[in-house]
Amino acid sequence: MEANVNRFAARAALTLFLSIAACASTQAQGQSTSEAATETAPAAEAQTAVEDVESETAQKDVAAFGEVENPGIDLSELDIRLVPLTEAELAALTEKWQSIVQSKTTEVMEAQVKISTAPDAATEADRSRLLQLSNERDGLFEKYAVVISAWETKGGDPAEIAKYRAYRNAIIVEEARTSDFRALFDRTLAWFTDPEGGIAIVWRIVIVIAALYALLLVSKIVRSTVRRRIDRVPNISKLLQIFLVTAIYWIFLSVGLMLVLALLGVNITPLFALFGGASFIAGFALQDTLANLANGLMIMVNRPFDEGDYVDLGGVSGTVKSVSIVATTITTPDNQVIVIPNKQVWGNTITNVTASDIRRVDLVFGIGYDDDIPKAMQVLKDAVAEHPLTLDEPEPTIVVGELADNSVNLLCRPWTKTGDYWQVYWDLMRDVKTRFDAAGISIPFPQRDVHLHTVAPAAGGVTAS
Repeated sequence: MEANVNRFAARAALTLFLSIAACASTQAQGQSTSEAATETAPAAEAQTAVEDVESETAQKDVAAFGEVENPGIDLSELDIRLVPLTEAELAALTEKWQSIVQSKTTEVMEAQVKISTAPDAATEADRSRLLQLSNERDGLFEKYAVVISAWETKGGDPAEIAKYRAYRNAIIVEEARTSDFRALFDRTLAWFTDPEGGIAIVWRIVIVIAALYALLLVSKIVRSTVRRRIDRVPNISKLLQIFLVTAIYWIFLSVGLMLVLALLGVNITPLFALFGGASFIAGFALQDTLANLANGLMIMVNRPFDEGDYVDLGGVSGTVKSVSIVATTITTPDNQVIVIPNKQVWGNTITNVTASDIRRVDLVFGIGYDDDIPKAMQVLKDAVAEHPLTLDEPEPTIVVGELADNSVNLLCRPWTKTGDYWQVYWDLMRDVKTRFDAAGISIPFPQRDVHLHTVAPAAGGVTAS
């Protein structure tokens, strides 16, 4: 009996212990689950917030992309909204706009078929509707062209772009071919009277003409002002003055014209590309001309001569008439006009005869060996001193220069102003001859004495010489 009681007590104690252990384990698991849930809640909330932001951004992108697909969007707004789109997005958008244009063209063709099949039964309302649909489609064509241009700018496939443009051109050509005269006349008249069509173009033409006239007037004023200011700059040649004034005039006119075109909405970017390509080609085709241009600039900057100077350019002498950026024009004393490329001018020896204010007149007078040298030199001194155009300073040089074959050559070298050079030269040549004759001094001319020696005939009748 006692043994059974003991077994029952042991079994009850074991059951109680297992129950307490199970309760403790359950409580620990509950606490761990609670802590894990507490730690996971912020991470879940952050992930949800990120997903909400991404969803909102995606919705905004879809909304923005949807705006550029709206046929009623303003043309200027469309142009702005196309800026951030990528090449792939613009390719898809071009296809979308082609569908829009195709749908509207279908409506135009349905209205045109209705009129063409029964022209007598066509009412004014039918023609007005056709005109309205055509105008709406033309507006869509403009937006379609803007999308294609944006795609091309972002590096679209040229072949695909050409197909989309060919589609538009084909519709315009075929529509004009299949339309009756009345429809074409109505469309033409509507375009001319449209404020955004013919009237706008006429207005732009008027603005361009007025702007050109104003630019020419302002450019002339600027040129006159610049010329007056440059005249005050010391040590600048007339050639460089003319070049600078002309360059400023054309630069001002070109920049002003580009600004006017840009304000009218004309895209002037292709002009810069055109100028760049033309300059590259011209650099190869016009190498000699560019060399003349560079040498012309060197002449203008270094100023070896100026307009009105008497120069010797590589053996060609004359008065400088003008110097352009490619050639120099001189006039010879006998009034011949010679044009010399600047490359040859700058590459040869340049002698500027009139660069200095005074010049020395070099004269040579020959007297006989029997004449009185001091007397002849005094005659030369008197002739030089009495001439009104010779200068006292520097003093003239009168010396015996050479004992030549037939004469004693006297050097007479007076100084005079550059402009009086030839007058002094000619006057002294005449005056000295007259004074030598009066003083009995001869001016010998070249002569040769020939002496003949006669030799006796040799034996046999043969004469030797």
